[in-house]
Amino acid sequence: MLVDKDAIRALADILTETGLTEIEISEADSRIRVARNVSVVQAAAPAPAAAAPAAPAAPAPVAAPVDPAKHPGMVPSPMVGVAYLTPDPASPPFAVEGQPVAAGQTIMLIEAMKTFNQIKAPRAGTLTKFLVESGQPVEFGEALAIIE
Repeated sequence: MLVDKDAIRALADILTETGLTEIEISEADSRIRVARNVSVVQAAAPAPAAAAPAAPAAPAPVAAPVDPAKHPGMVPSPMVGVAYLTPDPASPPFAVEGQPVAAGQTIMLIEAMKTFNQIKAPRAGTLTKFLVESGQPVEFGEALAIIE
């Protein structure tokens, strides 16, 4: 069997661009499946997956993990630092998951070089999820929260 390296590279590029964890194409009597971040349990499942019953089960796990960085409501970190969800340990959080936020409302702080920088909601909506915990280091561009 000849291996089409260009097709495998193209599928790997699609995985990277879309955030999918696996992709498969079939033509005539050949089939190419490319997967990433697959645990041993998932890798064991495709071996008996040659039968049709496993094929419908494969798309469900692929659709479940959504890359937060690709979400249209993602709030990115503008800097490297440490994220804080409250102004101080004894105070309530700036925002709460599931609650509406206004455009420009402070949703967290990022401490960088002993300076606390307010991270404001870029749009009005509902804060559906914080993707960081208070006291967690963050990188530039890292997804901090999702506002829908």
